[in-house]
Amino acid sequence: MAYSILAIDDDPKILKILLHTLRKEGFKVATAASGEEALQIARQSPPDLVLLDIMMPDMDGFETYQKLKALREVPVIILSSRSDEVDKIVGFRMGIDDYQTKPFSPSELTLRVKAVLRRGRDQKANNENVLKYGNLAMDYEKRVVEVNNNKIELTPKEFELLWLMASSPSLVFTKAHLLDKIWESCFYGDDNTVTVHIRKLREKIEANPSKPVFIKTVWGTGYKFEKEVGK
Repeated sequence: MAYSILAIDDDPKILKILLHTLRKEGFKVATAASGEEALQIARQSPPDLVLLDIMMPDMDGFETYQKLKALREVPVIILSSRSDEVDKIVGFRMGIDDYQTKPFSPSELTLRVKAVLRRGRDQKANNENVLKYGNLAMDYEKRVVEVNNNKIELTPKEFELLWLMASSPSLVFTKAHLLDKIWESCFYGDDNTVTVHIRKLREKIEANPSKPVFIKTVWGTGYKFEKEVGK
């Protein structure tokens, strides 16, 4: 699926260049001539990346940036004819992803757009392999679990059980469901297997296994992982 880009600039010539350049690279492009118009577009069709001019009437780029971020977390590249270091510092402190001065090379801008999108994609992939709730952290690729930054030794089944539940916090799992997912029903009918593994997990990750904050019992049904620590 093609990435969608929202280009915001009050100069129609710049917008025309951006539209032509980015569409040629296979991106879906929407354009806006003001901050207000950009916000309307973003509410209806959230973009994957924003190209944003600083010097615009009514609402400047920095204010527009803040309002866009309030709607949805999205990478932003500032486009500006001002090469003032102060603007760059302000922008990067606010959290922008890149800063491109005008006039710009369409080829260079395309490379910057692809680089920012690639970083976002890689970060998302990394985040999907790492879970963190309070003092508990899990890394799926490394098969590592830490509590208070201390590595906890889990068996493969204990890790799979914890990861399954932590990946869907607040979802209630029956013992039968956990048996089917983790043990592939090879212990069908013996839900004591789940009970034993839950007890061992609590002993390893809970500060007080008798009063767990992560792995909660849902009486009469099964278990759930509680992401709101202390709830």
